[in-house]
Amino acid sequence: MDSKATHNTSPQICIGMENVTIEYNGSPAVRNIYCDIPSEKVTALIGPSGCGKSTVLRSFNRMNDLIEGCTLKGKVLFEGKDIYAKNVDPVEVRRRIGMVFQQPNPFPKSIYENIAFGARINGYTGDMDNLVEQSLKQAAVWEECKDKLNESGYSLSGGQQQRLCIARTIATQPEVILMDEPCSALDPISTLKIEETIHELKSRFTIVIVTHNMQQALRVSDMTAFYNAEETIGMSGKVGYLVEFSETQKIFNSPKEKATQDYIQGKFG
Repeated sequence: MDSKATHNTSPQICIGMENVTIEYNGSPAVRNIYCDIPSEKVTALIGPSGCGKSTVLRSFNRMNDLIEGCTLKGKVLFEGKDIYAKNVDPVEVRRRIGMVFQQPNPFPKSIYENIAFGARINGYTGDMDNLVEQSLKQAAVWEECKDKLNESGYSLSGGQQQRLCIARTIATQPEVILMDEPCSALDPISTLKIEETIHELKSRFTIVIVTHNMQQALRVSDMTAFYNAEETIGMSGKVGYLVEFSETQKIFNSPKEKATQDYIQGKFG
């Protein structure tokens, strides 16, 4: 089906995709995506493995540029401007649109320097002690870190490391935070803390999260985009496409497409 058919618009658009197709070495991973991500909300990307959710997420801050053979057709607009235009600096895009990865990946530095390092590189000249404290507080990990800021980031538990990585992202003062399955490697208690952190952050940031956890999408997101994948004649592998995008409650309680309902009910994926 044409993913444009169930395209949902919003008056305050943060990121827009216009007929986006992303290919790896000439083979499409996702195709013909139209989608508008609203500002200051949490948008979840859901769907079965191999449908291109993470590929789409990485396109929002040009992380796919770092993958050899990956090309994008169409437009990805951030605040109305095409981030793939020739005069756009991808490093600046990634400063304004930060990313938290699936596995916690603190720098091999102290907790303090994990926060300060990126801010310093980005030209921050304010009160660094205050920035470190406020970033850790916003990521709900200050209480666990405040007495050991000079210890290695690796000294923290997995859940604390992930919140440290969120704090590190916050410290560079982005407008958008992308999260690629940020809880998949964490225990239930750490997952709950990350979800609580997301709720706190959405008043200040636009957040886009990829998750395999349906209940998590329901708990944390305002909007949900359901992606699926289909076999393509004459090509190897599957190609992802956007099935449906709407308010999370509508997606889970009264989806327009049968495939969405089947996925949410656990009939495939």
